[in-house]
Amino acid sequence: MCCRYYMEMSPRLRPIVEAAARSKLYRDNVEKIARPLVTEGEVFPDSLVPVIASSKAGKKTVFPMLWGYHVDGVARVIANARAETAAEKPTFRDGWALHRCIVPASWYYEWEHLPTPGGKTRAGDKYAIMPKDGELTCLCGLYRMENGYPHFVILTRAPGESVASIHDRMPLILPEAEAERWIDPKVNPHALLSSALTDMVAEKVRV
Repeated sequence: MCCRYYMEMSPRLRPIVEAAARSKLYRDNVEKIARPLVTEGEVFPDSLVPVIASSKAGKKTVFPMLWGYHVDGVARVIANARAETAAEKPTFRDGWALHRCIVPASWYYEWEHLPTPGGKTRAGDKYAIMPKDGELTCLCGLYRMENGYPHFVILTRAPGESVASIHDRMPLILPEAEAERWIDPKVNPHALLSSALTDMVAEKVRV
């Protein structure tokens, strides 16, 4: 969970995407990364996408980053981290303290988790989920450098009442007004958790 989200070329997202495409980081690493920058559509782990973080000079900046951490002994990239324990986990604690980012999206996708007679769960309907009163979905993340290039994960938390019937986790999402504080390394991230958005609109996706 949250392993899919969607970018629509809206008036809010277009300048973010264009800034990532113009960035020196992207231009200098096109051959090294060997994949295109995703500018629109459904986004999967291991994609190269626009992400907002603080520059070395402390300015809000758009960077093209790869979604997922590579960890020894783990076959797939790690796409998510739990907000409740990220500060304690060796893989995530430096990012929690100093390297936080915002992953801009139009909405995220989730598959309904349905119980089975054996006590496990199976995937049900797919939903597009977004904040009730927001034009931009600001997914909170952490990032780190791997082989000289930034990689990020998306933080998750317990679900709000509006999506608890679909899944037992949801992304950590902040209002746009708090996004700049989230990426500021001088700000204590724990102080922002109470501002997280949980009132979501969920629409079933026809597949």
